[in-house]
Amino acid sequence: MGYMEEYRFWLEDPYFDDATKAELKAIADDAAQIEDRFYKDLEFGTGGLRGVIGAGTNRMNIYTVRKATQGLANYILKAGTQDKGVAIAYDSRRMSPEFADEAGLCLAANGIKAYVFDALRPTPELSFALRTLGCTAGIVVTASHNPPEYNGYKVYWEDGAQVTAPRDKDIIAEVRAVTDYNSVKTMDKTEAINKGLYQVIGSEIDDKYMVELKKQIIHPEIISQVADDIKIVYTPFNGTGNVPARRILKEIGFKNVYVVPEQEMPDPNFTTLEYPNPEDPKAFKLALELAKKVGADIVLATDPDADRLGIYAYDTNTKDYVSFTGNMSGMLIADYVLSERINTGTMPKDPMLVKTIVTTNMADVITKKYGVDMIEVLTGFKYIGEQIKWAIEKGDHNYVFGLEESYGCLAGTHARDKDAIVAVMLLCEVAAWCKSKGITVWDRMVQMYEEYGYFKETQYSITLKGVEGSKQIAAIMENLRNDPPKQLGDYKVISFRDYDKDTVLDMATGNVTKTGLPQSNVLYFELNDDAWCCARPSGTEPKLKFYMGVKGNSLDDATTKNEALTEALKACIAM
Repeated sequence: MGYMEEYRFWLEDPYFDDATKAELKAIADDAAQIEDRFYKDLEFGTGGLRGVIGAGTNRMNIYTVRKATQGLANYILKAGTQDKGVAIAYDSRRMSPEFADEAGLCLAANGIKAYVFDALRPTPELSFALRTLGCTAGIVVTASHNPPEYNGYKVYWEDGAQVTAPRDKDIIAEVRAVTDYNSVKTMDKTEAINKGLYQVIGSEIDDKYMVELKKQIIHPEIISQVADDIKIVYTPFNGTGNVPARRILKEIGFKNVYVVPEQEMPDPNFTTLEYPNPEDPKAFKLALELAKKVGADIVLATDPDADRLGIYAYDTNTKDYVSFTGNMSGMLIADYVLSERINTGTMPKDPMLVKTIVTTNMADVITKKYGVDMIEVLTGFKYIGEQIKWAIEKGDHNYVFGLEESYGCLAGTHARDKDAIVAVMLLCEVAAWCKSKGITVWDRMVQMYEEYGYFKETQYSITLKGVEGSKQIAAIMENLRNDPPKQLGDYKVISFRDYDKDTVLDMATGNVTKTGLPQSNVLYFELNDDAWCCARPSGTEPKLKFYMGVKGNSLDDATTKNEALTEALKACIAM
């Protein structure tokens, strides 16, 4: 069926409601808009769904959500795990409560009990909830840090992590097999509740989640010691972090927590934010204004579904606030957790830290210092969650910490996804520890640079939209794959990893070995002097992403080297 036929089907079939048809009638004279909405189905990938909200097969709406849920239900029924039920959470975005309800009622109509949160909750709490309730799967309705016109739908499995191979491909196949919207099941909510197939959950899960978070505190006595003096500014970016982040900080003893009032309450339009992403410096404008007003030690921001944390810290030399990348804040927490667990005798046997392949190489140096095994995985926190599961099954390691460069980390195993709430708690403990030593968080970061090396990372992305853009992205990747550069600026390529082919090419000898990681369209160039570069297409946006890292003799030197490597990469892919 072509896109015009699909458009007319949505206009004429009684399955679709009047509001949907009215929205579609309004674009009857806009062929380009019709094509964009109907030229394909919104892709259900390894991370689930994500797209612009609206009517059409290529949009997030109640029908595409139901269709995806029917595919998931079919998979669960074939697996024979339907009696365990599915937990569902949602964020502050437009249509999030409605999409959560639609997913729950579709599951219920298939005889699968849905446990649905009574209000918005962080993504990591969903991971915790489904394991606590013994569910077979979980769903989070969120578009994370995307602009306000987006929403999304992520699927988790019984271990609490997002689904990985081969299950992800099997679920995708079931979703794609649902081609007839009229075959998708749903039921009345009151009927579902009366039949025990739809249960509202809430505070009982929150309380248990808080208990687990507190288990990660190492020095409660230090928090008590500086609680009157330390000042924290926090913004939840109008998302899910407001209640749990403030609750945990209050319960562990922090007294001076200032929340940005304009970004405190849920706002699906993110009125004061161009882009609700803690990676975006512009998003911190109001938080930094408040920080200067109250004299804050640190400034914290969580993204709308509260799985990512961004921070700024006060610098006594410049009398201003310094931004931290996800690598920096992750390493700050990791170094504190590893060192203080050893100092307090609370480090478990056979400890491990897990990082993704595009995360800072400072992690290698830190884990070596503390005698902690470091495991490297593909980009995506689901692979870190998978390592937790395997470590428990094998009994050969105890997970202590995991991180990825994109502002996500996890201490403890209460969740199997990045958790900005536990990160807020631990970062504030780090700040308290620094305060007790008479230094700032930025001072501590500088000490780490001086001890471990001036590691610095950056990203460069190319946005190429539409069908032609997809072809261009594929062409660039194939050129790099088939003719890998031997030199990038001043750096020599030592080895070339192709994770799609599971090969590692030694550029000097020509020897080929295996990566040992799952198949993925990712290319990695190991360079001399602790530098590296990695290329991969984004799974959620029309982008080709390049990640780079260097090691310098100072912050300025590392910055200069990073800029030079970026320019060398641009020249390489322009050839």
